[in-house]
Amino acid sequence: MEKEKKYSPASMVLTIVFAVICLAWLWPVAEVVLNSFKSNGSINQSVFAFPDASSFVGFDNYAKGLTFGNYPFLKSAGYSVYISSVSTVLILLGCSMAAWYIVRVGSGFSRFFYYLCLFSMIVPFQMVMFTLTSTADSLMLNTPWTIPVIYLGFGAGLAIFMFTGFIKGLPLEIEEAAAIDGCGPVRTFFMVVLPMLKPTLISVGILELMWVWNDYLLPYLVLDITLYRTIPIHVQYLKGSYGTVDLGATMAIIMMAILPIIIVYICCQKYIIKGVAAGAVKG
Repeated sequence: MEKEKKYSPASMVLTIVFAVICLAWLWPVAEVVLNSFKSNGSINQSVFAFPDASSFVGFDNYAKGLTFGNYPFLKSAGYSVYISSVSTVLILLGCSMAAWYIVRVGSGFSRFFYYLCLFSMIVPFQMVMFTLTSTADSLMLNTPWTIPVIYLGFGAGLAIFMFTGFIKGLPLEIEEAAAIDGCGPVRTFFMVVLPMLKPTLISVGILELMWVWNDYLLPYLVLDITLYRTIPIHVQYLKGSYGTVDLGATMAIIMMAILPIIIVYICCQKYIIKGVAAGAVKG
């Protein structure tokens, strides 16, 4: 028979502390869920009250949120889905190839490029956001169809750092065997290296997807918000006449905005720690 695990007082205290922290993080989300089913007047009177017979409005706020304001929510959702998915694919493909080149070539230029990408991780976005707007306008990167190129630049630092750490631990003999069998660099990468990068691909993809989906400042600065709005910008402009805000519809919109990314995170969360650990400790 297996011996029962004994928990020390310190571990029990840590468990309680982290449980309290977890509840503190979940409480705002729970408040958004509860208020999305309450009327606007009841939210203004008592934000923290549970829905009752007089305040519960069912899914009326969700139906109102889809048409509230002068800009359709589904249009904003479409832009967010396109920008997030295309940006994530560009980051995964471009940065994994760059990391493979950096590790396998090992030249002075590749090392300089690697450290340049690492340096981009510590540069505050506020330092470049004013010049970014003029650069995006001059290069015609100020549309939803071209803004993924900007996200590729800002997301390359973390992605290349994680991919590089993982590739350093891959056996070079497999790639050499592929070259002997007649595979060129392109076929070697896509048929041999890329499948082995699956844990890091998934973890980097989730992190970058959550970042782009929730990003407010970059689309606000680059895009023409009268024509193109992502979901975070859409929530900011949910105002009626005289600047009034329907809090019930706003809470419903927030729920519809965070629910897809929560589902993606829950389904793929087991790969995040695995990919981060593999990319951080290898090599």
